[in-house]
Amino acid sequence: MFRGSIVALITPFRNGGIDERAFQDFVEWQIAEGTHGLVPVGTTGESTTLSHEEHHRVIKLCVEVSRGRVPVIAGTGSNSTEEAISLTRFAKQAGATAALVVTPYYNKPTQEGLYAHYKAIHDAVDLPIVIYNIPGRSVVDMSVATMARLAKLPNIVGVKDATGDLVRPLRTRIEIGPDFCQLSGEDATATAFLAQGGVGCISVTANVAPGLCARMQDAWMRGDLAEMARVRDLLMPLHHALFVETSPGPVKYAASLLGKCAEDMRLPMVPPTQATRDTVRAALVKTGLLT
Repeated sequence: MFRGSIVALITPFRNGGIDERAFQDFVEWQIAEGTHGLVPVGTTGESTTLSHEEHHRVIKLCVEVSRGRVPVIAGTGSNSTEEAISLTRFAKQAGATAALVVTPYYNKPTQEGLYAHYKAIHDAVDLPIVIYNIPGRSVVDMSVATMARLAKLPNIVGVKDATGDLVRPLRTRIEIGPDFCQLSGEDATATAFLAQGGVGCISVTANVAPGLCARMQDAWMRGDLAEMARVRDLLMPLHHALFVETSPGPVKYAASLLGKCAEDMRLPMVPPTQATRDTVRAALVKTGLLT
């Protein structure tokens, strides 16, 4: 259903509010550069600091620009099941292709609680759902067994796997089957994830290197392993630089260097340190994105 380079979009701010013009211009640039899909209001989009009204607005702005040219997988997760249902209902109403739903953070639900959470969202809204499994931020880790149970529900269509465990996609593929859409959530392991049964990456790096990230995925799809490896190696310093500090601080700074938006964030997120700025700038230069 989904494949290739899917960007986890930043949300530009200016003077405390959403910079709607910068956001829509940014989405258009992503599509022009070959990005295969869009994820608004995920972690990289600072969804946890947006009001519900702002969250809705960003989804609408993204759908407006995409006009069906590429899928829009809207972030609709929450640690409150009712809130996740409400956000997912809005995403469907707004015309999103699917919802990306993160495992509930802070609550630390059991595996049975995870199953009940996703099933409740699935049963309440007729929209394809991609599970977002990211133990590093949500503390809980959905097991392969729980994911296999959920995959029996018709609208649970895939996973964004940010565990960093490269055994996981192969185990998941064997347990669930090849039709379950597995997307890497870790840029640095994107190509290894493909080799283990994945079909793409929901990428932070694609915010500032959309053409290169798309080219790498396209090379894999056509079987050009030499080109895939060349671009993989070119991108690695940038992958590293964008996670020297907590994302999205570094990637927003990188986008500001490219003239795509201001680097503004909302507390408790703050701009990166000078050392991180130097690292990010050097990586952009090394990758050929900045002179």
